[in-house]
Amino acid sequence: MEKWVCTACGYVYDPKVGDPDSGIAPGTPFEDIPDDWVCPLCGVGKEFFEKEE
Repeated sequence: MEKWVCTACGYVYDPKVGDPDSGIAPGTPFEDIPDDWVCPLCGVGKEFFEKEE
């Protein structure tokens, strides 16, 4: 599974870890995160994330 990076602050969403504090279980692909999810560090939306190369 691909990691996704917040272009605003550099936070890396790792699907293997998920975002348990926001209710995103480990193993959840970025595409399956709800559209209203925001970066846990800076609060921007999913549209500010890019696939890690």
